[in-house]
Amino acid sequence: MLSQLLENNRRWAEGKLKEDSRFFERLSNVQRPEYLWIGCSDSRVPANVIVGLQPGEVFVHRNVGNIVVHTDMNCLSVIQFAVEVLKVKHIIVCGHYGCGGVQAALSSKEYGLIDNWLRNIKEIYKENKNELQSIKDDSAKIDRLCELNIIKQVQNVCHTTIVQNAWQRGENLNVHGWIYNIKDGLLHDLKISVSGQDSLEEIFKMKL
Repeated sequence: MLSQLLENNRRWAEGKLKEDSRFFERLSNVQRPEYLWIGCSDSRVPANVIVGLQPGEVFVHRNVGNIVVHTDMNCLSVIQFAVEVLKVKHIIVCGHYGCGGVQAALSSKEYGLIDNWLRNIKEIYKENKNELQSIKDDSAKIDRLCELNIIKQVQNVCHTTIVQNAWQRGENLNVHGWIYNIKDGLLHDLKISVSGQDSLEEIFKMKL
């Protein structure tokens, strides 16, 4: 099966060169994406593909449940590189309906090491317990928690000193929350977009 992947790659590269003989030459020279995508690791949600962008047009960070934790040096390093070096204009936090990580967080079952990671989603459930407990349909409850998780992670991105520093420098940086529906392949804007510190609660505003 691995040899098939290598063959697929060869055919893909040949196809790209037939479409554009200088494609890889340009791609290897510089990386200038306007977007940072923070998404779920789910294999059914490939960032470039679902938004119709080419390699080099979107910088990507993915983890289980599309979570942004302020102690996660991996995620913070990606955000810093995207904002300060690549100068992206948009950070998109994109989860998806029916997320397995969210389903697991709603369960009391032990899954192992990942339980420590999913505690972040359990906290979001706790913060929105009344709303979520009023939803009787399990599938609808999971999907609503998926949305609430994205909203929380957008806030977490905005609370970083990286993003707030960029705003204080006057940079045009916007943070958005989207969700993807695997069942029909469509993205949905959750109508949460933040472009400056004015939208943040006072306790989270940093004077840098």
